[in-house]
Amino acid sequence: MQEQQKQKRQTLLKQFPSVYWISIFYEFVERGAYYGVMSILSVYLVASFQDGGLGFSKTQAGEIAGTIQPIIYALPIFCGALADRFGYRKTLSIAFLLLGIGYLAASQVSSFAGVFIAMIIMSIGAGAFKPVISGTIARVTDEKTSALGFGIFYWSINLGAFLFPLFIVPWMREEFGWNYVFIASGAAILLMLIPNIFVYKEPPKPKSSKSVPQILAEAVGVLKDYKFILLILIYSGFWILYFQMFQTVLWYITEYANITPIERAVSSAIGVFGIRCDFKLNPEYITVINAGVIIALQLIISNVTKTTKALPTMITGISLGTLAMTAIAISALYAQNVATLEVSASALKGSGVTAAFMQLQEYVFHPASAFHAWALIIGVILFSIGEMTAHPKFISYVGLIAPEDKVATYMGYSFLYGVIGSGLGCRIGPLAYDYFITRTDNPAGMWFLFAAIGLATIVGLLLYNKFFAQRRDI
Repeated sequence: MQEQQKQKRQTLLKQFPSVYWISIFYEFVERGAYYGVMSILSVYLVASFQDGGLGFSKTQAGEIAGTIQPIIYALPIFCGALADRFGYRKTLSIAFLLLGIGYLAASQVSSFAGVFIAMIIMSIGAGAFKPVISGTIARVTDEKTSALGFGIFYWSINLGAFLFPLFIVPWMREEFGWNYVFIASGAAILLMLIPNIFVYKEPPKPKSSKSVPQILAEAVGVLKDYKFILLILIYSGFWILYFQMFQTVLWYITEYANITPIERAVSSAIGVFGIRCDFKLNPEYITVINAGVIIALQLIISNVTKTTKALPTMITGISLGTLAMTAIAISALYAQNVATLEVSASALKGSGVTAAFMQLQEYVFHPASAFHAWALIIGVILFSIGEMTAHPKFISYVGLIAPEDKVATYMGYSFLYGVIGSGLGCRIGPLAYDYFITRTDNPAGMWFLFAAIGLATIVGLLLYNKFFAQRRDI
């Protein structure tokens, strides 16, 4: 049986044309370059000049992220239709040029305005790139090959997001400097112009005679479907949490949390194999964890949820993400309370407290810090599981509720979750970090705030399921 399935997969693989594999390669490189930069961007922007950063405020970093991310998610709504009109190869060439120029320019400027403009150029390129690759794969696969084709596509995304931050980013950052991560990403993207000019072949597609105004008018018409727009607004709450993985989580691990217990544990584990290692949990490894979990578990999660209803499955996934934020909050509260006791114990020590009490400090107080450190990592893992549970079902649900003649348009508009989630998340994050961490030293408050946003999203979807979803949709 297994041998037959293997042979079937091999037969399907042979049916993919060369343009499919070129597109998979494009996606791997582009996502690797993107996540390589995103894995260190928020830390690079706020790090001091002495540490090789740009010294921006967290609010400024939030303004950059809160502008470029919505652009990346909004442009596919229109760029997919424009690519159908003017050609995929031309659109890809423009996207690669903008991406490459944006990354390289960002590596050479240090002013807020300069970085802001460079990253906007990059985001326009990324937004133009997104729909063309998925469109190419859709046009060169059929009912028999589509599932495998898009499965490989999804893996290529996460493989790039896993390998680049794991290997290339630490090497570039440590050997040359933060800005060389941008240079490496820009160079990798610009090299894609070579196969795009000489190898990439335009996939077959029906000719479009619609003008640009007609295309835009049809896209805007979707906004009249208030149920669909309400669903997008509610679901966006989960993505406010998602974008903290590239912002507040990285700042928190870099500047505030004591992650020494994790670094020691990993160093000891590697030492078992006779390799001397002084492991450091760099910010880019958070992206590695997220992508690694998805690579390892996505097929299992997909198999478990393949017959479950969309909305309940989405609620389950968002609940896991909310639970992750709650666990981090509780561990932060515990560690903070113990730290207060530890300060009091130090004062008592000066007053002649016995050695027995200080031994109690060693075994009771210190594990609190380790508990919080591991809760952070487990929280990232749990959130990743929630993401891979909720998001595929969201995409499926959009396809289910869309009118049959407007499925593609609705799928384009589904990217609005990223527009709203990133636009709000990348601005709420810095404000929350500044208030709860910098001003009031109350980390638990920040994580409880994010957990509350997750809870509000769950309640919103439950109400949507009860009052707006049709029976065929749930």
